[in-house]
Order: sequence, then structure tokens, then C-alpha cells
Amino acid sequence: METSVQIEDKKVFIEWFLSNYQLKKRESVWILNYLLNHEELLKQVHFVLEARFCPRAMIISTHCSNEIAFRFYKKHIVTTDADKSFHDIRLHSKEPMYIQLNFKNVKQCIPYMKVLEDNPFIPDDYFLTGNDKKLVERWLDYSIYEYKKSDLLQKINHALDVKDQQSFQHWTEQLKELEAIYQKHK
Repeated sequence: METSVQIEDKKVFIEWFLSNYQLKKRESVWILNYLLNHEELLKQVHFVLEARFCPRAMIISTHCSNEIAFRFYKKHIVTTDADKSFHDIRLHSKEPMYIQLNFKNVKQCIPYMKVLEDNPFIPDDYFLTGNDKKLVERWLDYSIYEYKKSDLLQKINHALDVKDQQSFQHWTEQLKELEAIYQKHK
């Protein structure tokens, strides 16, 4: 993943963040300072939302947040041990690291929005609500119904064109059944 956020912008943000927020875990401060002082590592850092979906991620929270203090994800392993994550950062400096920061009014924070990137690992349907899913299902049912109805009408018209009474009756019955089923589930 190529970064669209400049390293200098990340540095400015991290400095601003550390000077404006108190982190729940002091090791989080050490990690952010370490990243701040190592540009090669900072190239691999991507600030994202919902970092838990990323293959290698860290979630850091401030005291003004109700979220867990620290969490590190690597593939399917999750730990709250900041030392292990620090060790991983140093050993795997060429791998992308996704960081989510939890703090008060995070979604209204312009400095954070400047460095925030799209999370490529969020599932496609993650932001769909139950109502959205019902609407999609209804639209899909309607589309299938319209396709089948159109197909049956073509078959009925063809039967009429060739004067095939038996096919006409068969396709007409199929159409009635389709319409009855659709009306029942509507």
C-alpha cells in the first residue's frame, strides 16, 4: 500500500497528539516516540479506523477514551502486551503497520483526519445496517422477480406467435405462480 500521507505530516501529527493527549499506557508513548524518530518505520505506518481488521495493527487509547488502553494485532494473534508489539515493530520494519487512535471527539479532529487513510481490510458489508441489508434483499428479490417475469412473458409471446396452446398455458401458469409467490413475500 502506497502512502498518500507524507512522513513529515505523520511526524507533525504524532508530536501534536503526544503533546495534547495523555495515553492510558506509558509504553504507547514510547512506541509513538520511537516511530517519530525512525523515518523508515514511519513510512510503513498508516493511521486508520477499525484497525482490528488489519493483518498487523495497533490500537492506542487516551485517558479520555472508554476504549481498551492498548491492543496489538498480528494476523490472528491479539495481545495487550506493548513490549511484544515494540519488539515486532523493530524486527519487521518493512511491513505495514496500521494504527488506530482512540480519543475524545476523534471523528471531529482535523489533525487526525489529515493523516487518516482508508482501511483496505474493512469487510465490504461492515458499514451496512440491518435495515440496509433488508433493503438490498428486497431490491434483489424484486430484480429476480422482474427478470423471471420478463423471461416468462417472452415465452408466452413466443407461444402465441407459433400458436402453441399447450406452451402458452404452461408459461401462463408459471407466470401466475411467480406473481403469487412475489405478492406473498412482498
